[in-house]
Amino acid sequence: MTDPSAASDASFETLASAVGVVPEARTLAIPEMCLVVLVGVSGSGKSTFARAHFRSTQVLSSDVCRGLVADDENDQSATPDAFDVLHYIAGKRLAAGRLTVVDATNVQAKARASLVQVAREHDVLPVAIVLDLPERVCVARNADRADRAFGPAVIRRQAADLRRSLRGLAREGFRRVHVLRSVDEVADATIEYTKLFTDLRHETGPFDIIGDVHGCLDELEQLLTRLGYHLRRDDGRDADGGADGGGGNGGRPVSAWHPDGRRVVFVGDLVDRGPAVPGVLRLAMGMVAEGTAFAVCGNHENKLVRALAGRKVTIGHGLAASLEQLAAEPAEFQARATAFCQDLVSHYVFDAGRLVVAHAGLKEAYHGRASARVRSFALYGDTSGETDEYGLPVRHPWAREYRGRATVVHGHTPTLEPEWVNNTLCVDTGCVFGGSLTALRYPERELVAVPAARVYVEPTRPLTDPTEPSTSTITPTASTTAPTASAIAPDAGPSGLAIEVSPPVTPRDRGPAGVVDLLDVTDVLGRRFLETRHGGRVRIDEENALAALEVMSRFALDPRWLVYLPPTMSPPPTSAQSGLLEHPAEAFAAYRADGVDRLICQEKHMGSRAVVVLCRDAGVAATRFGATDGPSGAATGAVYTRTGRPFFAPELTEQLLARLRTASERAGLWDELAADWLVFDAEIMPWSAKASDLVARQYAAAGAAARGALPVALEALTSAAGRGIDVADLLGRTSTRLANAEAFTDAYRRYCWPVDGLTGIRIAPFMLLASAAKAAPAAPAAPAGAAGATTGATYAQRPHSWHLDVAGRLAAADPTLITATRHITVQADDTDSVAAGVRWWEELTGAGGEGMVVKPADALVRGERGLVQPGVKVRGREYLRIIYGPDYTEPEHLDRLRSRGLGRKRSLALREYALGLEALERAVAGEPLWRVHECVFAVLALESEPVDPRL
Repeated sequence: MTDPSAASDASFETLASAVGVVPEARTLAIPEMCLVVLVGVSGSGKSTFARAHFRSTQVLSSDVCRGLVADDENDQSATPDAFDVLHYIAGKRLAAGRLTVVDATNVQAKARASLVQVAREHDVLPVAIVLDLPERVCVARNADRADRAFGPAVIRRQAADLRRSLRGLAREGFRRVHVLRSVDEVADATIEYTKLFTDLRHETGPFDIIGDVHGCLDELEQLLTRLGYHLRRDDGRDADGGADGGGGNGGRPVSAWHPDGRRVVFVGDLVDRGPAVPGVLRLAMGMVAEGTAFAVCGNHENKLVRALAGRKVTIGHGLAASLEQLAAEPAEFQARATAFCQDLVSHYVFDAGRLVVAHAGLKEAYHGRASARVRSFALYGDTSGETDEYGLPVRHPWAREYRGRATVVHGHTPTLEPEWVNNTLCVDTGCVFGGSLTALRYPERELVAVPAARVYVEPTRPLTDPTEPSTSTITPTASTTAPTASAIAPDAGPSGLAIEVSPPVTPRDRGPAGVVDLLDVTDVLGRRFLETRHGGRVRIDEENALAALEVMSRFALDPRWLVYLPPTMSPPPTSAQSGLLEHPAEAFAAYRADGVDRLICQEKHMGSRAVVVLCRDAGVAATRFGATDGPSGAATGAVYTRTGRPFFAPELTEQLLARLRTASERAGLWDELAADWLVFDAEIMPWSAKASDLVARQYAAAGAAARGALPVALEALTSAAGRGIDVADLLGRTSTRLANAEAFTDAYRRYCWPVDGLTGIRIAPFMLLASAAKAAPAAPAAPAGAAGATTGATYAQRPHSWHLDVAGRLAAADPTLITATRHITVQADDTDSVAAGVRWWEELTGAGGEGMVVKPADALVRGERGLVQPGVKVRGREYLRIIYGPDYTEPEHLDRLRSRGLGRKRSLALREYALGLEALERAVAGEPLWRVHECVFAVLALESEPVDPRL
């Protein structure tokens, strides 16, 4: 099925039927996503047909729209406004990718032209279904309708307009036209939905996506072999003496297959420039025919087809080489090659929409769409219409603005080395120019490359850095025919050539010139919905986003370190026990109600929440995080607060990171996890280390004032009582208030002590959130793709006992800095176990501790209603004086506090928890930084919700 540059990709039987009139059709084939225009005179049955074959929400009726704007569906004076409404709604539906049906007479070309334009604006196919019934039938039907006050003359006029239109509907732009000419044909018609050629969402891989080959057959054979494919040759032999028998490298390669069922996706530009264009086409055509490969059209195939068809084209950019080489082939091969190139589609959408392959790339709005504009972008990119100093088109760097969920893999613009930019990757590494031929293994996100044997063609423009605009160039070094990255180890290929096998490339920012994947203000404005793997859809309201913008605008931390923000934590249901607001019994009961019986209780450290991002060395920090902000060069990690601010000054931060790095080495974490960077959730003590100003201004000032004033008042009241004045009630309340003030002072002083540098600082890591690394390059004998993937993971689903064991090992490695977290297990359905848990809490709080955190022992747990709270804090009676004030234990205050609403706090904790996990998983998966940051930003936004911060 041909996909010419002026046409769009459509799943139709032939090009002729795609643009022609199909008479007497009973089964009407229409694309799953298109604009269907019903055409017919009044009374032809369009509305009845629409109700029979489409959902009511899919149909836009001109009569209904007239009623919306004029309260009268027959008020013809309202027609212009009615069609404004109809076009607006149609545009919104098509923008969302929804099938839309327009129910109107549409017998005049002008009315249809506006609808075709709407379809073109949204890059969908316009389809016409014509109900060309006899005039007498339509006149009779209208005569039976009381709401139709016009006579046969109107029907005759509409029928005349329709007859004049029929032959020209295809020329108007309708990509499919169905004509029904009788009542029986209308009654018998059925709708059959077809997929566009580009829609391969059901194909999930695994794939090996190969960059621009440009006639480099030797390199293509080597790369396929390196990837584990068996080449089939036209003398009946496999290259390795496999299924087809024989041995050696006898005949020409005509196909290839992979024993594990992997398939190749060619990104286009198989032809031109290189020495073996027919050989490359022969191999690619065989693989596509046998179903072991897919191929999209490149601009060079598009131009070659036009040249072979005798159209006037400029013979340049290697086209002459293709024409000369093809001229030496038999006519039958030339015809097959021409048909193959002509039938290539603009792009493919794979894996439920998670992967898009297009020669020059494709912005998100064009994914799965069909129009000449989409095809042009897919083949040529987004050009400005200008040329650079080399006479080549200046291309707009669309990838730097890409915000799509799908991974987009493309070629077209050769680069020195492939690099992820906002979840897009260019795999054209200039093989024909002496670079290399590169493949991306999907979904593993591994890169495998073989170097070019030589420079076949000198590039007109030096190879570019993928993060730079196309007008900026980087001159390749003399090593362009050999491995260029020091991290890539040469490997012996089948012909003794050096083979590049890179670890997976992780999206990274490249400093001031490459801030392409940082969060943009347009990513967070307005009401937004974020999809999370564990918590479903999370809504971020506009007013909360604006508050978060204020916080984020004052970040002092380099945002590249912000891979996670911890969630808030909910308290348990309010306790009814005398004198208490919180008690473990309510926490145990709440978890048991959620179906969670096995719990772990952890000592709650009174300090400040901190996230630690720890790199194994400065090289990892620079490579993965683009770190340039250390005190004497690159930073090696970050320690930041719940709002994303640095916890310490840079020098002290590096000292702390160095201690943690050494402790991780001694504990064996780096090797055990094959990690180059780690993320910890921790508490840093004392509280005064971060909150010294808050302690001085709020807590110490209040305590000092109370302890200064109340003793004087108490002395005066005691004297008055001695003189016989009745002040017993006031004296008692003042005495109680003084005792409360002293208890308040004792409460906050427990968590304050002097520090000097790291002396006095204690850190209690209680969760290892994530780790990741690039594995070592593959050994020479390693199988294809063995250069390890990014060995990364999040550990939210590991049981808490595992996390506490890690924390204990770190504490043993550096006991003067790192504090282990004491804990016990509780079985919520066992009375004795619950009692033991309560006693442990009483011991902690009785000794001046803050309290404990109760968590499901299995960590990430789902109940009947979704995610279960990841942790519930149960604070002690005396600690809560710091939160609610010295006198909160007085009955009148305690009764009021018992009515506090916890529902919003619980909801907030779960939503922030889901967002934090999503941020970590995106970071470890190597997604663009803006995708990580939108989750981090959302946590900040939710913190702006009107929830009592004391809860």
